[in-house]
Amino acid sequence: MAFSKYINVSIKNDSLFIKGISQNEFKNIWIPYFDLNRDYLAIKNAIKKLHPILKIAAEYAPGIHILNQDPWEVLCSFIISQNNNIPRIKGIIKRLCETFGDIISPAQYSFPNANRLACLNEGDFAPLRCGFRWKYILDAAQKIANKEIILDELKDLSIKTARKSLTKILGVGPKVAECTLLYGLHKLEAFPVDTWIRKAMHTFFPGRNPEFFGEYAGIAQQYIFHYCRNNPNLF
Repeated sequence: MAFSKYINVSIKNDSLFIKGISQNEFKNIWIPYFDLNRDYLAIKNAIKKLHPILKIAAEYAPGIHILNQDPWEVLCSFIISQNNNIPRIKGIIKRLCETFGDIISPAQYSFPNANRLACLNEGDFAPLRCGFRWKYILDAAQKIANKEIILDELKDLSIKTARKSLTKILGVGPKVAECTLLYGLHKLEAFPVDTWIRKAMHTFFPGRNPEFFGEYAGIAQQYIFHYCRNNPNLF
């Protein structure tokens, strides 16, 4: 589900199939969302030349794309993800949508926009069971709703300037900012560092920094993450 739309997606013989949508919707929403107009083959081939482990990682999952997701949803979701595990993250986001989102179908709810959350208080967030994170969600929502930060405008700014703007939000540090830059603002040079990437950098790329991976560092990061996450014996 994305952009308050619920779709059925499948892949067969390297082709993407989406049921029940018009050609216009596919062209204007889902082609950009799945980043289908970008030449990922050329990017993958360029990344493979940077380092032997990147060649292996890129060939391990060659179909990876960086989605063009809604930046507010990405920002809010990664704020929720801090010091959290996947089942709890999914549970909080589910309750967030069910409590404050709009009904799309009997079992599906939209992700609530910043304006909807900006007027809430601590008690309103209690049913989400999100702990201390309510303060961060609220501060982010208020800064977005008050246009102190305009996420769509950050897409056109340098990554350094966009990163600085995001870290003005309470609770948004380097990792949440970098994830928002990559997955929400589609800045492909962004390079989020989590436990797996930190291990990979230490083991395979000692002395290197994200700039080593070039303008598509975020795609390289995804290849590395997926390969290492599925091969923990590497460390």
